[in-house]
Amino acid sequence: MSDLAPADLILQTIEPTTHDLGGFKVHRTLPSKPRTMVGPFIFFDQMGPARLSVGSGIDVRPHPHINLAAVTYLYAGAIDHRDSLGTFATIAPGAVNLMTAGHGIVHSERSPSAERAVGPELSGIQTWLALPERNEDMDPAFEHVPAEDLPVIQASGATARVVMGELWGASAPTTNYAQTIYADIMLEPGASIPIDPAADERALYVAMGDATLDGLELMPLRLYVLRPGTRATLRSECGGRVMLCGGEAFTTPRHVWWNFVSSSRDRINQAKDDWKAGRFPKVPGDDKEWIPIPEVPKTVSYP
Repeated sequence: MSDLAPADLILQTIEPTTHDLGGFKVHRTLPSKPRTMVGPFIFFDQMGPARLSVGSGIDVRPHPHINLAAVTYLYAGAIDHRDSLGTFATIAPGAVNLMTAGHGIVHSERSPSAERAVGPELSGIQTWLALPERNEDMDPAFEHVPAEDLPVIQASGATARVVMGELWGASAPTTNYAQTIYADIMLEPGASIPIDPAADERALYVAMGDATLDGLELMPLRLYVLRPGTRATLRSECGGRVMLCGGEAFTTPRHVWWNFVSSSRDRINQAKDDWKAGRFPKVPGDDKEWIPIPEVPKTVSYP
């Protein structure tokens, strides 16, 4: 328990923007006008949970990224990932896909045919991590870490899978470019787990069920940015699933436009021109269609 009053543990509460994408909803808390980043996390989406109709599925056509690392983590379902490096990987629940865009990558995400045959489930979290300036224009890369390779901590009804970084004495093998903490915390009814001051910036997100922080109720689908340096206890009365994210604070701002993230607006403008002109590489096996650059950006530029 912290010495602070429970309400003082929370530095900021970010309400989601919810979009219905035809059969499933996406709840976005980063980026937002109140706050752009928590540690390196600059984009935070919850997909679903949803069950799509038989024969349908998600079909995110090829699209580009620069200067970020995209992290996909599923609670249920499966997604086929293809990218311009020639990667093909199917992600399943509990595993992590880390796609480092660097100077530029193109990828697609689609429901596997076996999932379409039974009606795909879709439930998970997609995040983007801004890259440190020294890594922004590195060569693109892709990394898949299966669920069995991620450390799991179990104690008193709480199960925490460390997706990235080091937490509770366990370290995930997933590549970090900046100090990053990212964990999936599953709480049985009555279970609790300590939240320590393990990073410059931290946030909690209740994806399912209920949770409290030192007795303060945390509402689902909101991102709660924690006050730096504080310790507290995360608990669930009826059972819940909570994501912990954060890491080192970036000293220079990042700009976001559509699928592009960079410390330089000029670099984003160059990426716009490159996508319009077809200068990004193609995705082998999925190069017959693509998402055109929007006339009005789907993601507002911050700051």
